[in-house]
Amino acid sequence: MSQSIVIGISDYRFAKAPEVLVTYALGSCVGVCLYDKVTKVGGLSHIMLPDSTNFSNKDINRKKFADTAIVDLVQDMKKLGVGNNRLVAKIAGGAQMFEVQAGSKLGAIGERNIICVKQVLSQLRIPIIAEDTGLNFGRTQYFDLATGIMKIQSLNRRIEEF
Repeated sequence: MSQSIVIGISDYRFAKAPEVLVTYALGSCVGVCLYDKVTKVGGLSHIMLPDSTNFSNKDINRKKFADTAIVDLVQDMKKLGVGNNRLVAKIAGGAQMFEVQAGSKLGAIGERNIICVKQVLSQLRIPIIAEDTGLNFGRTQYFDLATGIMKIQSLNRRIEEF
């Protein structure tokens, strides 16, 4: 088995089997796994915020936002022979990690991230075939490109496979 490729917050990576992609500390952030089972090419994006349009700075980190990171990741994966009509997605994260005042936009960031990720994937016609989102706990996300299996590990919970 190969060594894991670690994806940090507001970043993404893509590779071919037999690599394993991993991202740690998914709280309100959402991890998006994209996979083409024909080429065994996959990508993992650790998305921090839903929407880049609220930021006027042209030098923003596009990997931070759902509306830009997913589009860019798909374009990068095409360089390795990925077909748009073969991509599927698995997502995790988007938790509400802290209690906040009702109606607070900050408190709903996890939910907003999930909604935006789903909207972007829908616009790109990429089906979500597995999901472990919401609730109130953090996650570590592993994505095995040899099998296409996403594993989720959380404190005091058993490892789930999707």
